[in-house]
Amino acid sequence: MTFMVADTVFAPIDTDLHMERIAGGNETEVYCTDDRRFVVKVKSEERQHTREALVDVKTLRTAAQSFADAVGFEHSIPNYFLVSRNREGRVQPVILQPFLGEAEALFDVDYGRLNKQERKHVAKQLKNIIRRSLAYYNETGRLPDLYGRTSNSKSERKHLNKPHMLPKRLWSFVVKRNLLRAHNLMLTAAPERRVVLVDYDPVQRGKLYQFVYYNVRRVLFLRDLALLKVMEKTGYVPKA
Repeated sequence: MTFMVADTVFAPIDTDLHMERIAGGNETEVYCTDDRRFVVKVKSEERQHTREALVDVKTLRTAAQSFADAVGFEHSIPNYFLVSRNREGRVQPVILQPFLGEAEALFDVDYGRLNKQERKHVAKQLKNIIRRSLAYYNETGRLPDLYGRTSNSKSERKHLNKPHMLPKRLWSFVVKRNLLRAHNLMLTAAPERRVVLVDYDPVQRGKLYQFVYYNVRRVLFLRDLALLKVMEKTGYVPKA
């Protein structure tokens, strides 16, 4: 869902303080600059003081650099970090990324419209991302979030994150979301057809949560590898 939003948090980027909302994630609102050069991601963390927000930004920047190295240069994009004060007077981390033009999230890709060679190229890239992610896990005990989820508004995001929505989130996490229907991976337009990671946020919950989360993801990679074979041969991918 897209609509215009006005907020002083955009002041370092946009002089009229209005920006188009183009997406929303688990902890992020995503906007686009008027000239379609940059995607602007405003994180949900709000701090009273700039120094506190700078700590958040350093954590995000370190994770982004690490995850970009994990998936490889060919599957990553630059991230630029700053802090800005919103209209409520709170300070938030803001991330700038290049706008990818005609690229679309894997969730929206019609694989049946790709020719056999394109499907083979996509499958090869995703297998490489899985391989590199698993190697990164073996080194660090962490994984980049390749899947992601979306929300149509801040209020919907807050609702989805409430405790009573946990069963629905778990069902979506384990059953509905697969790598070929990821929100955090995008496919660039032909002829390049490059798979690119666009979300570099770390999981910031406790160690037990992270251990369970990452190991479930590792198991689900086996399912994704099976789906890659089906997609490569037929172009069919289950829709979440």
